[in-house]
Amino acid sequence: MIPTEDASARKRDIEEKLRQEQETLSFIRESLEKSDQLTKNMVSILSSFESRLMQLENSIIPVHKQTENLQRLQDNVDKTLSCLDHVISYYHVAKDTEKIIKEGPAGRLEEYLSCMARIQKAVEYFQDNNPDSPELNRVKFLFEKGKESLESEFRNLLTRNSKAVPSVVILDLVAGDDEIETADEVTLEHLPENILQDLICISMWLVEYGRNLDFMNVYYQIRSNQLDRSIKGLKEHFRKNSSSSGVLYSPAIQNKRKDTPSKKAIKRPGHDHELRVKHLSDTLTEKHGPAVGKEDMLDSEIDSYIHCISAFVKLAQSEYQLLTEIIPEHHQKRTFDSLIQEALDGLMVEGESIVSTARRAIMRHDYSAVLTIFPILKHLKQMKQEFDQVLQGTAAGTKNKLPVLITSMETTGAKALEEFADSIKNDPDKEYNMPKDGTVHELTSNAILFLQQLLDFQETASAMLASQETGSSTSTYNSEFSRRLLSNYICKILGNLQLNLHSKAKVYEDTALGAVFLLNNFNYILKSLEKSELIQLVAVTQKYPDKTYKGHIEEQLQTYQRSWLKVTTPITESNMPTFQPGTKLKDKERQAIKDRFKAFNDGLEELCKIQKSWAIPDKEQRDKIRRAQKENVTGAYRVFWQRYSNVPFTKNTEKYIKYRVEQVEEMIERLFDTSA
Repeated sequence: MIPTEDASARKRDIEEKLRQEQETLSFIRESLEKSDQLTKNMVSILSSFESRLMQLENSIIPVHKQTENLQRLQDNVDKTLSCLDHVISYYHVAKDTEKIIKEGPAGRLEEYLSCMARIQKAVEYFQDNNPDSPELNRVKFLFEKGKESLESEFRNLLTRNSKAVPSVVILDLVAGDDEIETADEVTLEHLPENILQDLICISMWLVEYGRNLDFMNVYYQIRSNQLDRSIKGLKEHFRKNSSSSGVLYSPAIQNKRKDTPSKKAIKRPGHDHELRVKHLSDTLTEKHGPAVGKEDMLDSEIDSYIHCISAFVKLAQSEYQLLTEIIPEHHQKRTFDSLIQEALDGLMVEGESIVSTARRAIMRHDYSAVLTIFPILKHLKQMKQEFDQVLQGTAAGTKNKLPVLITSMETTGAKALEEFADSIKNDPDKEYNMPKDGTVHELTSNAILFLQQLLDFQETASAMLASQETGSSTSTYNSEFSRRLLSNYICKILGNLQLNLHSKAKVYEDTALGAVFLLNNFNYILKSLEKSELIQLVAVTQKYPDKTYKGHIEEQLQTYQRSWLKVTTPITESNMPTFQPGTKLKDKERQAIKDRFKAFNDGLEELCKIQKSWAIPDKEQRDKIRRAQKENVTGAYRVFWQRYSNVPFTKNTEKYIKYRVEQVEEMIERLFDTSA
């Protein structure tokens, strides 16, 4: 059972909770009654407000409608007055603009174009609204007059401000691509900025409103003339500043001005080569006669032409940049094509003239002329990529002009290379043309000089040879193939030269002189090969070419030494008379000793007299031969002299024992020395 105290406490708790719930319920009832009362009051207020709004709306709407109608009427009146003013203004356009149109746009282009805009609008208005109005004819006349004035102003601005680019500026521009350090990047400003902006404005107006494209023809004619004059000015610059000695210097050096401190010397490709070409041309000319146009080719034509090619590319690039600002995009390529034609054609004609000059010289067997093509052809190939970029978008005929010239030069060069090889092989063995002292033949020095030029232009020469191999001038072959082609050609030249030299050596009646001749020539060839990259090129085809030529030299040295057998044979051990020392010599023995001394003396004197006038230019070879002869001759003579100098084989000792051993050495030392 639950204790009595706990039940009483629980009852009290329940009664307390019941009381609290009754109080809460009473509070909620009172709140609901108040809320109902507030709702009734709000409904009453809103009903009153709605009634008043209805009364206000009924009063305002009629007033608003009247005000709106009045505003509409006011707007119509204003628009009507504005339209009347606008229409009336068209009738005043001719009068207001006539003076400005007649005076022209010079000096006030913006105002002039503003007047033209007014005239154009007037023309459009009268055409649409009053086509029979006399005012239409008047504004039409002013519009055409204004358009003609704008076209004339375009021509005048372009003509007055299009000036040939100075040669020194062009040379600085070209120098930027020749690995030369320049203080500042050279840029061209063909037209002043304000003039350029005026031309752009006129161009845009003529295209958009004038419906006239004739100004584009005016543009390309004027700028074409300017481009052509710039290049011709550069040619004249070279003509005036080329050295009278035939050695060219960059005009950027000769024409340095105080106001152009950044002018630098331009190192043209092949400049050192040109000096060697001149020497070769001079030596070949002695043989084949003067070359046609040689002075022009070697003085300024090559240098001028190479620079003009580079100048054309740079100037054409600059012209295209200028053109894109003035000429509409759709017409830019066609206009540019026309613009460059005169200057480009001039360069192509000049290039073909150089090729024709070379062809004529080659027909006269002046093969040095082909060497003038090498620097030009090399430069054209180097510039071809830039050429193609500049001419991108032009007509096919324009793009093909440079490749046609390159092909022409390669064909001419290839023919000259082939004919030169044949000329080396077939050079006649003329006695009067042979060096009397057995020195290096002119044919040898010319051939080596010619081959040395190829080192400066290996790619160019290889391309020429490849064009004959493949029938195409395109560079579809690799560098190894090119190097082998050039090596084969050089070996062919050297082989032909060697055969011809052997043939020429037979012209000499004295076999020893023929041997000296071949020795000199082979030694010259070997030394020339070793001093240049030719030896590496030859080695591509022939292994150990130095050993081959050293073998040839040694062979000729032995042939030469056999000429001294007439001196050494009489005094050799096998030819010496035998006798018993201390016994009286027989007449036969005495005569034998006399004969041998006499044979030695005569042979020595004869050979020294003859061979003193022979030449061995190479000191190393000359000393080598002298040492060898001293060992052979004086060695044998010393033994002979020691044995018989004290033998009483004659009373006239000085007649037979004419030379001491030291004297013989001195005589041999004077061999190949015309000054001795």
